[in-house]
Amino acid sequence: MNIKRNIPLVAVGFVILAVAGLQGCSATSKSKTGTSKSKIGETAKTDTTRSIAPYFATASSSIKTPDAEGFIQRWLLLEPINKPIRSNTIFTDSYIRAAFDTLYFPNQFTVLPKDGDQVKVGDQELTWHALDTKNFDAKLFRFAYGLRKQTYGVLFWAVTVVNCPQEMKNVRLAVGSNSASMWWLNGKEALMLSGDRRMVMDDGVSPRLTLNKGKNIIRGAVINGPGMSDFCVRLLDETGAPIKNITISFE
Repeated sequence: MNIKRNIPLVAVGFVILAVAGLQGCSATSKSKTGTSKSKIGETAKTDTTRSIAPYFATASSSIKTPDAEGFIQRWLLLEPINKPIRSNTIFTDSYIRAAFDTLYFPNQFTVLPKDGDQVKVGDQELTWHALDTKNFDAKLFRFAYGLRKQTYGVLFWAVTVVNCPQEMKNVRLAVGSNSASMWWLNGKEALMLSGDRRMVMDDGVSPRLTLNKGKNIIRGAVINGPGMSDFCVRLLDETGAPIKNITISFE
């Protein structure tokens, strides 16, 4: 009789231990990914909402500084330009240069757009949005998805203004993007990331640059076929430390 009563108790004990072990593994995994210093971009996941609100907030005229790690979180983003791309393996240096040298809209390399400005690209009417990102990166897939725009086979343009209290030399622009991208500082090419890649912080770092006292314009273009799209940008000083004594605006 004692044996019959003990068997279920032992089985229950094994079940409790197994569940606790699984919960422990889950918690450990979450902790490791949540504190990863590589800051890898997001992967595809189910999202039934069609809003940019979880990822972006409308930018205001209030002073905006980089986050604690120096990432720029205020951007003017243009709604995606449709560009039929079936595979990201085509993103060679020559392909990227040709894609970004193409004139899609007037003054694309010099314009400082305003929130709500519209441009015409082929048969598309696209709008600029002044936004603050809620994460260290700008989640372009979520931006397009939330606005009910095309999410795959797209090209995005991004612009921001960095305001410096004084001239800063030997600065580097550090970028991660999914997928390929090109970046300019004050109208001059600073950095290109080609190939099919996931977004990882500081994946590409520019040669030494100079930030002017006052306004400096960072301009970027990100292209992607299938998959998620996002980017992250920060400025590093000559020692490799993130620059945080600057302000970010969209005007």
